[in-house]
Parts: sequence; structure tokens; C-alpha cells
Amino acid sequence: MAARGYRFFSLKYTTDHEWVKYDAGTQTGTIGITDYAQQQLGDVVHISLPKVNLSFKQKDVMATIESVKVVSDIYAPITCTVTAVNNKTEKSPEVINEGAEKDGWLFQVKVLNSKELDSLLDKSGYDKFLKESGH
Repeated sequence: MAARGYRFFSLKYTTDHEWVKYDAGTQTGTIGITDYAQQQLGDVVHISLPKVNLSFKQKDVMATIESVKVVSDIYAPITCTVTAVNNKTEKSPEVINEGAEKDGWLFQVKVLNSKELDSLLDKSGYDKFLKESGH
């Protein structure tokens, strides 16, 4: 049995290069793009984030990110409802390049189907995916 106040966090990755940090205690997640993704994009110049209270099914397009090289979609790693966005990334998109898996997170969500997390990769699985796919 978990101690009182114990929080269980898990970090999962998609093959589309998004990550979600899930808090089982509150059933919330924080979503962003991976460090690998930001390296491939190059300098991020703009991000279009979803509005709070919008809901998405797993694999729906949630946002778009624009770099000096390309415009890319960001997909929902899990079925969720947006509860907050990181306005810092809209005002200063370079924060994504500086810390895509830290301060460059994109949005926070209420996770609507936590079982979908089982279909995502853990860190070693994601690293293996990158290696096997030639990245």
C-alpha cells in the first residue's frame, strides 16, 4: 500500500515524438515534444496551442509547431481534455529548443483513458525505437 501523499508519475513516449508525464494521483498529464523532435525541427519559431477545455482522442492533432525548416503536427498521446497551456512557449518558442522535455512542455491535460498509456513507450523503448528506425 502506498504511503499517504505518495504520487505515482510515469513518463511515456509516442513514435511521433511526443511525451506525456502522467500523475496517477490526479489523473493529469503534461505533454510536450521530445528532445529528439526539437533537434530535428531546428529553431522553433511558432507554436499554435489548443484552447483550454478542448478534448482530443488519442492520435488527434492537438497543435502545430513551426520551425525554420517545417510545420509539423503534434498528436494527442492519449485521450484527454486540455486544462492548461504553457503560454511561455507561445511568447518565446525558443524555450522548446532550450528544454523540450522540461520548461518547454506544451500543455497539461485531464487524462480520460489511462489504459491508453499502456500502448506508449517507456524511455528505453523510445530510445530503442529511435535506434532501430535509424534516428
